[in-house]
Amino acid sequence: MTTIHKEGFGIIAFFLIVLAGLDTLVWFSGERIFFWVMLCLTIPFFTLVVRFFRYPKRVAKVDDSLVISPADGQIVAIEEVYEPEFFEDKRIMVSVFMTVFNVHINWIPVKGVVKFFRHHKGRFLSAYLPKSSTDNERTTMVVELENKQEVLFRQIAGAVAKRIISYPKEGDVVDQNTQLGFIRFGSRVDVYLPLGTDINVEMGEIVKGTETVLAKVQ
Repeated sequence: MTTIHKEGFGIIAFFLIVLAGLDTLVWFSGERIFFWVMLCLTIPFFTLVVRFFRYPKRVAKVDDSLVISPADGQIVAIEEVYEPEFFEDKRIMVSVFMTVFNVHINWIPVKGVVKFFRHHKGRFLSAYLPKSSTDNERTTMVVELENKQEVLFRQIAGAVAKRIISYPKEGDVVDQNTQLGFIRFGSRVDVYLPLGTDINVEMGEIVKGTETVLAKVQ
């Protein structure tokens, strides 16, 4: 079963009123051919907006020894990188890229305590580009696991996305697969793991949030 996410209620209502108003004005103008053309454009557009905010009901995979995908999308990076903001050392980064057609809810990939959270203003480059991790509008969150390991995940806005929403705050105890937040409209989530972590996905693989196992923690 699929419902609508709460972040979409206001936007969906806005577009419904605006698009219905435009169609009504064209109808009363007497231009019937133009009306049908408008209808053929506004209905698919409105359907896309509604679909963007869909909230699928899933049977989430819960296992404290696993790192679950925080988002739907495609794996676009699996590499050893230097993480300058929190760890200031090398980590394995696994990146999930979301198009406008993916579910844009983000989920917490591990269970633990939120030790760090920051929101950064920035640019709106394509989220597919590596520079988006440091240059774009983004948030950074670090969760400390029960075994004291720390996992960092970063929500990154894309070329179209103009707002990142994050729910947990520093000090919160979070469960695996609870909601991290939401990004509008096309974006990316990077997950930073300790070196030596057993990675369970491959480049180009299509993943599902709450279901696909990204890695196994030591």
